[in-house]
Amino acid sequence: MLQNNSALAQLKQQIRETTPRVQGVIKATDRGFGFLEAEDGTSYFVPPPAMKQVLHGDRVDALIKQEGDKTSAEPDTLLEAGLERFVARLVKRDGRLSVVPDHPLINNQLRARLKNSLDESTLGDGDWVVARLVRHPLKPDDRGFFAQVDELVVKADNPAVPWRVTLARHALEQASPQFGEQWPLHDEGLEREDLTATPFFTIDGEKTRDMDDALYIETREDGWRLSVAIADPTAYVREGDPVDLEAQTRAFTVYLPGQNVTMLPETLANELCSLKEGEDRPTLVCTLDIQRDGTLGDYRFFAANVRSHARLVYDQISDWLEGQGDWAPDDETMATQLKALAAMTEARNAWREEHTLVFKDRPDYAFDVDDAGNVLAVRIEERRTAQRMIEESMIAANACCADLLASRVGHGIFNVHQAFEPEKADQAIEFLATQDINVEREQLLELSRYRELRRALEAREDAWLDARLRRFQGYTNMSAQPGPHFGLGLPAYATWTSPIRKYGDMVNHRLIKRVLKGEDAPAEASQALTEQLTERRRLNRMAERDVKDWLYVRYLGPSAENGEVFDAEIIAINRGGMRVRLSANGATAFVPAPFMHSERDKVAIDDKEGRIQIEGQPRYKLGDSVQVALAEAVETTRSLVARPAV
Repeated sequence: MLQNNSALAQLKQQIRETTPRVQGVIKATDRGFGFLEAEDGTSYFVPPPAMKQVLHGDRVDALIKQEGDKTSAEPDTLLEAGLERFVARLVKRDGRLSVVPDHPLINNQLRARLKNSLDESTLGDGDWVVARLVRHPLKPDDRGFFAQVDELVVKADNPAVPWRVTLARHALEQASPQFGEQWPLHDEGLEREDLTATPFFTIDGEKTRDMDDALYIETREDGWRLSVAIADPTAYVREGDPVDLEAQTRAFTVYLPGQNVTMLPETLANELCSLKEGEDRPTLVCTLDIQRDGTLGDYRFFAANVRSHARLVYDQISDWLEGQGDWAPDDETMATQLKALAAMTEARNAWREEHTLVFKDRPDYAFDVDDAGNVLAVRIEERRTAQRMIEESMIAANACCADLLASRVGHGIFNVHQAFEPEKADQAIEFLATQDINVEREQLLELSRYRELRRALEAREDAWLDARLRRFQGYTNMSAQPGPHFGLGLPAYATWTSPIRKYGDMVNHRLIKRVLKGEDAPAEASQALTEQLTERRRLNRMAERDVKDWLYVRYLGPSAENGEVFDAEIIAINRGGMRVRLSANGATAFVPAPFMHSERDKVAIDDKEGRIQIEGQPRYKLGDSVQVALAEAVETTRSLVARPAV
């Protein structure tokens, strides 16, 4: 018998060794089968029995099976698990524990055990937990999936579930840091100018608590002199102190609908550093000259004590400058400043449109949420006059910071953005050629050439072209060395205007202070730090998106039940259908191919080209405006499903 078993094992091994193999990533479906996406882009069918041995996202080595004219992949060896640490719902049945990962394409119920420090009596069915996958059927000596529950995230009936679960999923902190209430000012050897009598003012949202910038502007014969005063948390927080190290770990304040998790202790972020009206605050100030045509002139950085003389609100300022509403400034000095700031903004914006690049206006969407986690409303927040005034002031001040650090220090924390990833530049060139746009590689990789190309492309006003190009474009990274920011069209860009909210801005504050004191600069920021800042920014944005998706599903549930129709824009097309963004509230919904036509084979989707044909006729493409009717709002997957309205 042993000889027979040995012979059988040898035969199986020979078959495995002679069978064609492929490596790739498992993509699950909600119908039991899946696909293996190979590294060369080829897709192989994975039948349901084989899918029971893998999870969505697993990277595997698979055997290629051929039965007649059907080719399939059978996962054989696990190369990298797609699921390691994960958030899940706890299942308690008949004295046994299991977990269901919180993932739209993983509905497996995995057997589980509790970490020794957890008390099973405190956990209930449906509670949210953090778990780790400790066994996988494709691992040697593992016969099935098995997980360990490491911590409770939140009880099932807690109104804060969307926030707590999302933060846990991305391994972000659940609350603001706690470091006591006493924060003495440190003697930094800086001489601070007394500007408390100068009528600085803040412009923020009505509910903003961490106000980190105040402005003062004078009209001059040749233009304007703008003073930008920025809150100075490094006056309270020494480099290397525990609170500083915690801020470095967090990297950013996390802004979620209805909840913020501050980078610094709230006493600092919302009280001592916040530029509150009538309160004296230590600041760093940049005074810069702006000519009538919008050109930046000389600038000077210095430390100062500043007092905000007015707390102004975006909508009130915009209404007044646009001739709407009943609000008006309290005095003529403030009215004069606001008019001067509006004129400076127009000049700077016109200069940037000619010499750099200006983002297209896109609305923001704000959620009104009650204490029970219910969305009362979703408001459109347009970029109006007041928002543009602050934006132009901060861009100018940050451009000055980039120049100071590049010329006087040689390093800092810079925002570097390449328009196109170098490895994708050739693909972008080939794509543009198909649109009768012939470009050289330098036009994608050199800033001056790119600015010309970008203006020419924008002049076409082709939403499909813009959407297709985004597939090749790069992302903004944090870098210790100055580099171009293609999105803004600037040779270098370094932010220092939000040190309450961004650790990189705190780093730049300390470097500016070194320059002011004539001290030698420290070693430049490590690659580990800049990579961490980049990664934390990515996680924060994903967390914001995920919470919004959850709240959108709750908010638009009644709309889905009633089949309410919305105007929308097509933002993505894949082989299963298209994704749209609803114009009224910013929510995204998926329109599956079967909802486009009752006969699926009449729908031809070209996901690479971003086009869809129905019965052989062009019907949809990226960037199109369409009308859709909401059909489903599924909270378990936080997804909205829609169908074409016509």
